[in-house]
Amino acid sequence: MIYIMRNAKHGTRTSAKEASHERIVSAAARAIRRSGYGGTGVADIMKEAGLTHGAFYAHFESREAMLAEAASRACAESAAVAVNVAASVPPEQALAVMLRTYLSPEHVAQIELGCPLAALGSETPRQAPEVRRVTTRHVKEMIDLVARQSPDWGQPGAHERALVTVATMVGTLLLARAVDEPALSASLREAALKHLGAG
Repeated sequence: MIYIMRNAKHGTRTSAKEASHERIVSAAARAIRRSGYGGTGVADIMKEAGLTHGAFYAHFESREAMLAEAASRACAESAAVAVNVAASVPPEQALAVMLRTYLSPEHVAQIELGCPLAALGSETPRQAPEVRRVTTRHVKEMIDLVARQSPDWGQPGAHERALVTVATMVGTLLLARAVDEPALSASLREAALKHLGAG
C-alpha cells in the first residue's frame, strides 16, 4: 500500500511537471513568433507560464533547447492548420483554399499564432543547429503538403511547383506583415494569390 501511494505521488509530480513544461513551451512558441528568437528571454517566458525563473532548468538544459522545442511546437501548430484546411474541402480545391487561408488578412494580423517561417525566417540562420533543424523539417513538410495537392504528385514538376509555391507564400506573408500600408499589404497578397492560381 505504501508502494502504491508513493507511485501515485510520483505520478502526480510527473503530471504537474508535464503540465508546467507544456505551459512553458506554449508560451515560448507564441513569444518567438511575437518577439523573435532574440527578443524571447527565459525570465519573460517563465513569468508568462506562471513559474519562477529558477524552475527553468528542471525543464531545459539551455535556452537553445527551449527555443528548439518552441520552434517545433510553432511549426507543428502551423502544419496542423494547413492539414486541417486541406482536409476540409474537396481535393481539387484544397491548394487554393490553403493559399487563401495562409495569405488571408487574419493570418497577416495573427503573427503570434501564425506561420513561424514568415515570423522567424530572417533570424533562423543565426540560431543553434537544433533550431535550424526544426525549421528545415517544417519547410520540407510544407513543400510535401503542397506537392500532395497536385494532380501529378510524385512527379518532378509537382515538387518544383511546390518549392516555388511555398517560397511565394512565406515571402508574401513576410512582406505583407512588414509594410505599414494596408493597401500595399493587400496588393501583395492579392498578386501572389493570382500568380499562384488561387486569386
